[in-house]
Amino acid sequence: MSGNTIPVLEIGGTHLTAAVVESGTWAIDRDTLARVDLQAQGSAESLVEEIGAAADELRGEPGATWSVAIPGPFDYEQGVGRFEHVGKFDSLNGFDLGEALMKRIKPTPGAIHFLNDADAFGIGEYALGAARGLERAICITLGTGVGSTFLINGQPVSTGPAVSPDGSIHHEVYQGRPLENTVSRRAIRAAYADAAGLSPETGPDVHTIADLSRAGDETARLVLDGAFGALGETLALVISRFDAGILVIGGSMSKSWDLVEPAIRAGMELADPRLADFRIEQAILPDDAALVGAAYWASLRTGAED
Repeated sequence: MSGNTIPVLEIGGTHLTAAVVESGTWAIDRDTLARVDLQAQGSAESLVEEIGAAADELRGEPGATWSVAIPGPFDYEQGVGRFEHVGKFDSLNGFDLGEALMKRIKPTPGAIHFLNDADAFGIGEYALGAARGLERAICITLGTGVGSTFLINGQPVSTGPAVSPDGSIHHEVYQGRPLENTVSRRAIRAAYADAAGLSPETGPDVHTIADLSRAGDETARLVLDGAFGALGETLALVISRFDAGILVIGGSMSKSWDLVEPAIRAGMELADPRLADFRIEQAILPDDAALVGAAYWASLRTGAED
């Protein structure tokens, strides 16, 4: 591995993805790419060991710059977890993960840069994907909930009147309730179960609801149109406020693009007819964007410190 590479760790709630990314081209070394299970409810020590074991496989050079994408709440500058009553990574609340990984990873890194996983996704789409080279972009992921990042020339923006609180669209409100009460895996499953007379515990998951909609299930179609239409209505305000030039959508639900995109567009146009032809793109790097973005971000940070 050369000095022009950046080892990257993408930490999720149930898994960790590790890979080496080439600086400049942002190509992922597929021979290093690995995805392993992660026990988010484990102790801080066990989590550090799991993350460290994955890092060992990347065989970073002494003094290498590493990048770690991890969900919030997290103090990304200090490398300290702020997970309190989140339901995952509780043991990392107040824990200095940066210091622990500096001690655990061998050879010792020269620096470890942390960033939000949704920001990493958006930056990756800016570096090589659907938002490449665009001045102002909003990138969202649709999975368990709604992840988001606001980008100006590839730099995430999380403060100011033009963006959602903390730069997170899931903090927006729809019809007086938190957006994720309407648009999330949990909300969509509950809405379908309620409409179909099923218990939420036994009701189908979102991908099955999508299949049912394609097969002509009117209840499934109405539930998905309602959820993603609500997202579109919310996004109309967000897009106008930020003066975005593009909306990029990734995440597991984006794989049902034939259902997601039309409903979001309809909701946006309902809220603001001027957005009828607004540019909406499916993520080009759905599985790689966060790895690419994390490496790109670390490279920028390293350059700024030189």
